[in-house]
Amino acid sequence: MKLIGIFLSPFVRRVAVSLNILQLPFEHEGVFVFGEPNIVRRHNPLVRIPVLVAEDGANLIESGAILDEIDHMVSPERRLTPSDGSLRRRVLQTAAMAIGCADKAQWAFYEDRVRPAEKVHIPWIEHNDRQVLGGFEHLDMAAAKIDDGGWIAGTPDISQADVTTTAAFTFANLARPNLKLAERFPQLSRFAERCESLPAFLKAPLPGASQLKSVLSQPFVS
Repeated sequence: MKLIGIFLSPFVRRVAVSLNILQLPFEHEGVFVFGEPNIVRRHNPLVRIPVLVAEDGANLIESGAILDEIDHMVSPERRLTPSDGSLRRRVLQTAAMAIGCADKAQWAFYEDRVRPAEKVHIPWIEHNDRQVLGGFEHLDMAAAKIDDGGWIAGTPDISQADVTTTAAFTFANLARPNLKLAERFPQLSRFAERCESLPAFLKAPLPGASQLKSVLSQPFVS
Protein backbone atom coordinates (compact mmCIF):
# COMPACT_ATOMS: atom_id res chain seq x y z
CA MET A 1 0.00 0.00 0.00
CA LYS A 2 1.02 3.60 -0.51
CA LEU A 3 -0.04 6.56 1.65
CA ILE A 4 0.01 9.90 -0.16
CA GLY A 5 0.27 13.16 1.80
CA ILE A 6 2.56 14.92 4.26
CA PHE A 7 2.56 14.15 7.97
CA LEU A 8 1.95 17.83 8.69
CA SER A 9 -1.67 16.98 7.88
CA PRO A 10 -3.34 15.42 10.94
CA PHE A 11 -5.65 13.59 8.54
CA VAL A 12 -2.72 11.91 6.84
CA ARG A 13 -0.89 11.34 10.08
CA ARG A 14 -3.75 9.59 11.86
CA VAL A 15 -3.91 7.13 8.98
CA ALA A 16 -0.15 6.54 9.10
CA VAL A 17 -0.13 6.00 12.86
CA SER A 18 -3.11 3.65 12.60
CA LEU A 19 -1.36 1.61 9.90
CA ASN A 20 1.69 1.39 12.17
CA ILE A 21 -0.34 0.22 15.15
CA LEU A 22 -2.13 -2.39 13.06
CA GLN A 23 1.23 -3.47 11.59
CA LEU A 24 0.02 -2.93 8.03
CA PRO A 25 3.10 -2.06 5.93
CA PHE A 26 2.92 0.91 3.58
CA GLU A 27 5.06 3.17 1.46
CA HIS A 28 4.83 6.87 2.21
CA GLU A 29 4.82 9.53 -0.53
CA GLY A 30 5.05 12.86 1.27
CA VAL A 31 3.24 15.10 -1.21
CA PHE A 32 2.27 18.65 -0.22
CA VAL A 33 -1.04 19.12 -1.98
CA PHE A 34 -0.69 22.91 -2.39
CA GLY A 35 2.69 22.50 -4.05
CA GLU A 36 2.08 19.36 -6.11
CA PRO A 37 -1.66 19.16 -6.78
CA ASN A 38 -1.31 17.20 -10.01
CA ILE A 39 0.24 14.25 -8.20
CA VAL A 40 -2.73 14.09 -5.86
CA ARG A 41 -5.22 14.71 -8.67
CA ARG A 42 -4.11 11.48 -10.37
CA HIS A 43 -5.39 9.57 -7.37
CA ASN A 44 -8.19 11.80 -6.08
CA PRO A 45 -10.13 14.25 -8.30
CA LEU A 46 -10.96 16.28 -5.18
CA VAL A 47 -7.21 16.94 -4.84
CA ARG A 48 -7.27 16.18 -1.13
CA ILE A 49 -5.04 14.13 1.09
CA PRO A 50 -4.75 11.52 2.40
CA VAL A 51 -5.03 8.97 -0.34
CA LEU A 52 -4.26 5.33 0.41
CA VAL A 53 -3.48 3.32 -2.67
CA ALA A 54 -4.59 -0.20 -1.78
CA GLU A 55 -2.79 -3.35 -2.82
CA ASP A 56 -5.40 -3.95 -5.54
CA GLY A 57 -4.70 -0.47 -6.96
CA ALA A 58 -7.87 1.17 -5.61
CA ASN A 59 -7.50 4.78 -4.45
CA LEU A 60 -9.05 5.16 -1.01
CA ILE A 61 -9.89 8.74 -0.01
CA GLU A 62 -10.96 10.67 3.11
CA SER A 63 -9.28 9.68 6.35
CA GLY A 64 -12.44 8.43 8.10
CA ALA A 65 -13.29 6.09 5.25
CA ILE A 66 -9.67 4.93 5.03
CA LEU A 67 -9.57 4.18 8.74
CA ASP A 68 -12.73 2.11 8.48
CA GLU A 69 -11.24 0.18 5.56
CA ILE A 70 -7.96 -0.62 7.29
CA ASP A 71 -9.79 -1.64 10.46
CA HIS A 72 -11.44 -4.33 8.35
CA MET A 73 -8.05 -5.57 7.16
CA VAL A 74 -7.43 -7.01 10.63
CA SER A 75 -9.39 -9.24 13.00
CA PRO A 76 -12.20 -7.58 15.00
CA GLU A 77 -10.31 -7.70 18.29
CA ARG A 78 -7.42 -5.69 16.77
CA ARG A 79 -9.54 -2.91 15.29
CA LEU A 80 -8.89 0.60 16.55
CA THR A 81 -12.62 1.35 16.52
CA PRO A 82 -14.68 -1.31 18.31
CA SER A 83 -17.19 -3.09 16.11
CA ASP A 84 -20.21 -2.36 18.30
CA GLY A 85 -21.47 -1.34 21.72
CA SER A 86 -20.99 1.69 23.92
CA LEU A 87 -17.21 1.67 23.46
CA ARG A 88 -17.68 2.11 19.73
CA ARG A 89 -19.81 5.21 20.31
CA ARG A 90 -17.29 6.70 22.73
CA VAL A 91 -14.37 6.08 20.40
CA LEU A 92 -16.19 7.52 17.38
CA GLN A 93 -17.45 10.57 19.25
CA THR A 94 -14.08 11.33 20.83
CA ALA A 95 -12.34 10.98 17.48
CA ALA A 96 -15.01 13.19 15.86
CA MET A 97 -14.43 15.91 18.44
CA ALA A 98 -10.67 15.73 17.95
CA ILE A 99 -10.68 15.76 14.16
CA GLY A 100 -13.12 18.67 14.29
CA CYS A 101 -10.55 20.59 16.33
CA ALA A 102 -7.88 19.76 13.75
CA ASP A 103 -10.16 20.89 10.95
CA LYS A 104 -10.87 24.23 12.60
CA ALA A 105 -7.19 24.77 13.45
CA GLN A 106 -6.40 24.13 9.82
CA TRP A 107 -8.99 26.68 8.63
CA ALA A 108 -7.53 29.32 10.93
CA PHE A 109 -4.01 28.36 9.88
CA TYR A 110 -4.79 28.67 6.18
CA GLU A 111 -6.68 31.97 6.32
CA ASP A 112 -3.56 34.10 6.05
CA ARG A 113 -1.70 31.42 4.11
CA VAL A 114 -3.85 31.43 0.98
CA ARG A 115 -5.40 34.91 1.02
CA PRO A 116 -3.78 38.24 0.20
CA ALA A 117 -3.16 40.26 3.36
CA GLU A 118 -5.90 42.76 2.53
CA LYS A 119 -8.46 39.95 2.31
CA VAL A 120 -7.61 38.10 5.53
CA HIS A 121 -10.71 38.09 7.73
CA ILE A 122 -9.64 38.22 11.37
CA PRO A 123 -13.14 37.48 12.79
CA TRP A 124 -13.14 34.21 10.80
CA ILE A 125 -9.77 33.23 12.30
CA GLU A 126 -11.04 34.06 15.78
CA HIS A 127 -14.24 32.09 15.20
CA ASN A 128 -12.28 28.98 14.23
CA ASP A 129 -9.86 29.41 17.13
CA ARG A 130 -12.77 29.55 19.58
CA GLN A 131 -14.07 26.27 18.17
CA VAL A 132 -10.62 24.72 18.58
CA LEU A 133 -10.53 25.80 22.22
CA GLY A 134 -14.04 24.51 22.90
CA GLY A 135 -13.28 21.07 21.50
CA PHE A 136 -9.97 20.71 23.29
CA GLU A 137 -11.50 21.87 26.57
CA HIS A 138 -13.89 18.93 26.29
CA LEU A 139 -11.04 16.53 25.51
CA ASP A 140 -8.91 17.95 28.32
CA MET A 141 -11.66 17.09 30.79
CA ALA A 142 -11.78 13.58 29.37
CA ALA A 143 -7.99 13.26 29.71
CA ALA A 144 -8.21 14.40 33.33
CA LYS A 145 -10.38 11.38 34.17
CA ILE A 146 -7.88 8.71 33.12
CA ASP A 147 -4.86 7.39 34.98
CA ASP A 148 -1.30 7.55 33.68
CA GLY A 149 -1.68 4.45 31.54
CA GLY A 150 -5.30 4.86 30.53
CA TRP A 151 -6.88 5.68 27.19
CA ILE A 152 -9.05 8.68 26.49
CA ALA A 153 -12.25 6.83 25.51
CA GLY A 154 -11.94 4.25 28.29
CA THR A 155 -10.91 1.38 26.04
CA PRO A 156 -8.64 -1.38 27.40
CA ASP A 157 -6.08 -0.70 24.66
CA ILE A 158 -5.19 2.19 22.38
CA SER A 159 -8.04 3.14 20.06
CA GLN A 160 -8.75 5.50 17.21
CA ALA A 161 -9.84 8.04 19.80
CA ASP A 162 -6.28 8.18 21.14
CA VAL A 163 -4.68 8.27 17.70
CA THR A 164 -6.89 11.07 16.39
CA THR A 165 -6.85 13.10 19.61
CA THR A 166 -3.06 13.04 19.67
CA ALA A 167 -2.63 13.81 15.97
CA ALA A 168 -5.10 16.67 16.22
CA PHE A 169 -3.68 18.21 19.39
CA THR A 170 -0.06 18.02 18.27
CA PHE A 171 -0.93 19.57 14.90
CA ALA A 172 -2.99 22.37 16.42
CA ASN A 173 -0.28 23.12 18.97
CA LEU A 174 2.18 23.58 16.10
CA ALA A 175 -0.14 25.43 13.73
CA ARG A 176 -1.76 27.77 16.26
CA PRO A 177 1.02 28.64 18.76
CA ASN A 178 -0.83 31.82 19.74
CA LEU A 179 -3.47 29.67 21.47
CA LYS A 180 -0.91 28.24 23.95
CA LEU A 181 -2.75 24.92 23.97
CA ALA A 182 -0.26 23.08 26.18
CA GLU A 183 -0.69 25.71 28.90
CA ARG A 184 -4.46 25.85 28.61
CA PHE A 185 -4.96 22.09 28.54
CA PRO A 186 -2.23 20.44 30.63
CA GLN A 187 -3.99 17.09 31.05
CA LEU A 188 -4.52 16.72 27.33
CA SER A 189 -0.97 17.88 26.63
CA ARG A 190 0.50 15.22 28.93
CA PHE A 191 -1.68 12.57 27.36
CA ALA A 192 -0.58 13.58 23.85
CA GLU A 193 3.07 13.57 24.90
CA ARG A 194 2.68 10.01 26.21
CA CYS A 195 1.13 8.87 22.96
CA GLU A 196 3.75 10.69 20.88
CA SER A 197 6.45 8.63 22.60
CA LEU A 198 4.95 5.38 21.26
CA PRO A 199 6.73 3.70 18.31
CA ALA A 200 3.69 4.00 16.03
CA PHE A 201 3.77 7.79 16.37
CA LEU A 202 7.55 8.09 16.22
CA LYS A 203 7.53 6.28 12.87
CA ALA A 204 5.23 8.97 11.45
CA PRO A 205 6.66 12.16 12.96
CA LEU A 206 5.02 15.55 12.72
CA PRO A 207 7.34 18.10 11.06
CA GLY A 208 8.95 20.60 13.40
CA ALA A 209 8.64 24.37 13.21
CA SER A 210 11.52 24.69 10.73
CA GLN A 211 9.94 22.14 8.40
CA LEU A 212 6.60 23.89 8.74
CA LYS A 213 8.24 27.13 7.65
CA SER A 214 9.77 25.34 4.67
CA VAL A 215 6.41 23.93 3.63
CA LEU A 216 4.78 27.34 3.90
CA SER A 217 7.49 28.90 1.75
CA GLN A 218 6.46 26.76 -1.21
CA PRO A 219 4.38 28.59 -3.81
CA PHE A 220 0.66 27.96 -3.81
CA VAL A 221 -0.37 26.04 -6.95
CA SER A 222 -4.07 25.75 -7.70
